[in-house]
Amino acid sequence: MDITQKVFEFADDIGPGKIVHLYEPRTQTKAIVVIDNIAAGPAIGGVRMAPDVTTTEVRRLARAMTFKNIMAGLPHGGGKAGIIADPKTVNKEQVIRTFARGIKNLTDYIPGPDMGTDETSMAYIYDETGRAVGLPRELGGIPLDEIGATAYGVAVCADIAHEFINLDLNGARLTIEGFGNVGKPAARFLSGRGTVLVAASDSKGTIYNSKGLDVEELIRVKDTTGSVTNYKDGEALESTDLLMISTDIFIPAARPDVINESNSDVLDAKLVIEGANIPISENAEKILHDRGILVVPDFVANAGGVITASVEYHGGTETQAFEKIKNTISRNTKEILEKVYSENTYPRDTGIGIARQRVLRAMKYREWM
Repeated sequence: MDITQKVFEFADDIGPGKIVHLYEPRTQTKAIVVIDNIAAGPAIGGVRMAPDVTTTEVRRLARAMTFKNIMAGLPHGGGKAGIIADPKTVNKEQVIRTFARGIKNLTDYIPGPDMGTDETSMAYIYDETGRAVGLPRELGGIPLDEIGATAYGVAVCADIAHEFINLDLNGARLTIEGFGNVGKPAARFLSGRGTVLVAASDSKGTIYNSKGLDVEELIRVKDTTGSVTNYKDGEALESTDLLMISTDIFIPAARPDVINESNSDVLDAKLVIEGANIPISENAEKILHDRGILVVPDFVANAGGVITASVEYHGGTETQAFEKIKNTISRNTKEILEKVYSENTYPRDTGIGIARQRVLRAMKYREWM
């Protein structure tokens, strides 16, 4: 099967509308852009930088953005980009600028920050193309990571979801996989609601204390030493040990498919809120649900970042962004979970059903996209 056949094997009535592979020989910069659907408007989606990012991963992420944006009521379709490089070892500015020049004419795609990129990266892209979101404040942006926009949405989701499983947030045990740009502020927002962070992980390992970790101290240790495992008042474990720790709320906030069919029987939790994009395979989500673990899917739970990006793009303020995050994620979480429990369905299937119908309605207004 050639690459064209593989692309169309995954095409459906929504998209993807465009898949572009970029290669710049001089710097050997390689990247993938997927513009999934633009019925609601130009696609917004993050630029991921990782050495192992694939076309399949970017395509899945772009579809998640289509559903995320339409569920949030944003005038934007879904897209995503992946730069195949290690952000810790390459000349990041050179790679980002080379990528930006490669997408300059893809005017239906508006880049934002994602894993491996940040506000500075978006500033380089904006300088080259004139379009990007999640810009530094100095360029008039609303820096998504600095304000914890995605994490705030995760906390808002918890405000609604816990009621459906009779879980009291005050005193609830919290575990976070990926203590980074989403994981750290999520710990802050949820600790303010009374949760107790008992475990957190990063690429170097897991830190665990059944009595609770000091969130601010853990953030300081992570920022100054590079890993949560250097936190003193806890037990250092392997990254893979995290799933076996008994908890009430589990937030995957790092890489795709951290939980899949091979380990979905291990997780010991009551509520999972997906802080990362596609962190759990779809079959694993169903397995968890059948085990009595509520999973709120990514395109509902972590929409805070793209909501803020859209508010920024249209000239809004940080205050407006937080208000829209609260209203939108509260409404969507409640709507989906009410259907899940009244109709005995899976959360992702329910959410996709709602999102798909909204996209198809938007497409009726477009002769060609």
